Amino acid sequence: MSFLLFALAAATAPAVPPQVQIIAENGNYVMRTLDGAKPIYTFDRDEPGKSNCVARCIAAWPAVVAPAGAKPVGKWTVITRADGTGQWAYDGKPVYTFVRDTGSTATGDGMGGSWHLLPTVPAK
Repeated sequence: MSFLLFALAAATAPAVPPQVQIIAENGNYVMRTLDGAKPIYTFDRDEPGKSNCVARCIAAWPAVVAPAGAKPVGKWTVITRADGTGQWAYDGKPVYTFVRDTGSTATGDGMGGSWHLLPTVPAK
């Protein structure tokens, strides 16, 4: 019985905030931004709950903005950037898009050894 519950849980799409969508892609659920379906990344140099991507970094890797009053959803929380704006974080890690991505094509995964796509969830 517990195996069946695990299998059903693995097939359930994760909860996402309103600015993020779930796309079924190659047998997985992939998280993308709602506006333009851009891939979403994390940055290894961030600290839990704190973005260290500023200046030139944030110009190339825009934050996934959380609007005022945004509430946590599942593994998604809101952090406050140094400039006071809200940013979505997944599992404690602030999330970003990449300006060089076109459409849903992810070109920043592994860049500089520090940027990583959000993990996918099996859709099976």
